[in-house]
Amino acid sequence: MESATIIFQPSGHRGKISKNKSVLEAARELGENIESLCGGKGSCGKCRVLIADGSYPKYNIVSGRNNISGWKKAENRFIDKKNKKKGYRLACCAAIKGDVLAFVPEESRASKQIVSKRPHLVTIPYDPIVKKYDLIMDPPSVNDSKGDLERLLGALKIQYGREELGCDIDVLYSCDIDVLRNLPIRLREENWHVTVSVWMDKEIIRILPGKVLDCFGIAVDIGTTTVVASLVHLNSMKILDTQYIMNPQVKYGEDVISRINYHVHNKEGLAEMSADIIEALNSMIEALLRSTWPDNTSWLSTEEELIYNEVQKQRAKTEGKFLCLTPEDIEDVTIVGNTIMHHIFLKLDPRHVARTPFPPVVQKSLNIKARNLNLNICPSAYIHILPNEAGFVGADNVAVLTAEAPYKSDQIQLIIDIGTNGELVLGNRKRLLSTSCATGPAFEGAEITFGMRAAPGAIERIAIDPDTHEVVYKVVGHDAWSNYVKPGELQVRGICGSGIMDLLAELYRTGIINKSGALQKNQKSPRYCANPETRQEEFVIAWANETAIGRDITITQKDIRQIQLAKAAIYTGCKLLMRELGTDRVDVIKIAGGFGLHIDPVKTLIMGMIPDCDPKKIVPIGNAAGTGALITLLNREKRSESDWVARMVEYVDLASLQGFKDEFIEALHIPHKKDPFPHLEPIVPLEILFQEKNAVLKID
Repeated sequence: MESATIIFQPSGHRGKISKNKSVLEAARELGENIESLCGGKGSCGKCRVLIADGSYPKYNIVSGRNNISGWKKAENRFIDKKNKKKGYRLACCAAIKGDVLAFVPEESRASKQIVSKRPHLVTIPYDPIVKKYDLIMDPPSVNDSKGDLERLLGALKIQYGREELGCDIDVLYSCDIDVLRNLPIRLREENWHVTVSVWMDKEIIRILPGKVLDCFGIAVDIGTTTVVASLVHLNSMKILDTQYIMNPQVKYGEDVISRINYHVHNKEGLAEMSADIIEALNSMIEALLRSTWPDNTSWLSTEEELIYNEVQKQRAKTEGKFLCLTPEDIEDVTIVGNTIMHHIFLKLDPRHVARTPFPPVVQKSLNIKARNLNLNICPSAYIHILPNEAGFVGADNVAVLTAEAPYKSDQIQLIIDIGTNGELVLGNRKRLLSTSCATGPAFEGAEITFGMRAAPGAIERIAIDPDTHEVVYKVVGHDAWSNYVKPGELQVRGICGSGIMDLLAELYRTGIINKSGALQKNQKSPRYCANPETRQEEFVIAWANETAIGRDITITQKDIRQIQLAKAAIYTGCKLLMRELGTDRVDVIKIAGGFGLHIDPVKTLIMGMIPDCDPKKIVPIGNAAGTGALITLLNREKRSESDWVARMVEYVDLASLQGFKDEFIEALHIPHKKDPFPHLEPIVPLEILFQEKNAVLKID
């Protein structure tokens, strides 16, 4: 029977499927968990997917709506003309006729990814970018007919003066045009009593009737895979709510190179990807604002007059328990992301970032009006985008540096942000080096046979008995380990990043694989076998009766090689940075990002992803990029500091360094072909740690 390739994003599940099967049937076969309350009868509308149109060289397919069966009447109930035009279909109604890439939106996923990227605030002086001034003015008279703006500026000068304003009032010549247009109404609404919002002591960006001194902002971290946004009450410096979503751009590819290629091969590719992230950010902003309203309140009209009056009523009705915020109330936003995410967001051509010498379009920080980016906040407010360091080290790394401030420490710090694009920083107050390494999406679960994101059913912890090779595991969404529950109770679906890292370390520690990563052929365990279909050697992690997909969950030799490539990229980056800095030690290793909160430091050391050190020196710091975005939202001086550090840090192009290839090949071994790991001697059996170092390593 003829088959076609189908790829599901953002999970990365993919495979060959017999033609004429529905997209929903394909999802079930490949372990993609799409919501379908009606069981595929077309009556619930929960299984909406977006069929991508275009060429995807990374996957060697051309996806298109012509590769799906025709429209069915049942779909009219759930998909309007606008979304039909975009390419949305019900997975249960769409039969596969050819190669397809299907994006499964958040609301259609039965198992939502668990994102551990909540940023945290650090102690920092409050130095607001937007300041508010409460003004009471005299109305115009026959003897005083100054213009409304001149009257307001004069009142600011009299009531606050240069010291409180942070500048001479003459500097405050700028007033946003939207504010100016609404100025006559605002001044007279509360009998010449207003609150004025001033950005950077330079420009009036909002005027509200009466006294409204509360100020709100949003800090955003646009990751290659996930996007995080936090709503902050700036006066109290408290995070009110945080929203997480999968970056909708993953349908164009899991890594940044794939997204650059999508732009190169598709005329409207850049515009599509930019529109996707703008739409996603606006949905997050709306969700953040909704969290400040009573649950039973319908969302309001966006007409400012109606909103202002309704807000006052709602706040009074709830006796101040709910803030009832509207888009207009968000007067400041900071955004961080790697260089490619930065460029796509701003619709800047990213193709040259991928070509030597990797120049970005812009490195300096930017302040752009919200209305120019189509973000649904106060239209006259500014979006502050932190600076990029270099081609593949972007504003997110600058944010990490701003949050952790290694440039203020005598300790030599190694900061590793693990993701589809690994970013490294090494140094202290004397000198700072940074680089990026292409880890690929293996740690995100992509390109691993049973890899998946950290959703319920994903194995996140693994331990293997060194004598029997029996496996126990822990699954996202459950506290119990597998040996304490009945088979099948954990509903296992695959392995996520932290489980993948555990697995490589455990396979090596227990002698299931050798130093080169090859599966040992003399194993007696029934878990070691050859797949009857692919004939590939594999090791069973969870038997079919323990899973929710009815198949053994295994790790293959090819999977092991993918993990080795990812870990070797990071180790090589660490080692070469240490060589450039002229040091053979580090005082502390900080693991940033969601991985930093979940990986086991000892197993990270065993697999050889980081240089040898006391495991106690390995410190998780969570979403430091998000923390940096928050810091720069709250403190004006930190924005200047981030500009300074982006210029001060030295970017190192690893591939151009002498011996890079040799170092990378040696780092593929576990933990390393030559480098000693004395801190592993009490942890790994010596006969394994000191096994023959010239084991043959073959990378297909």
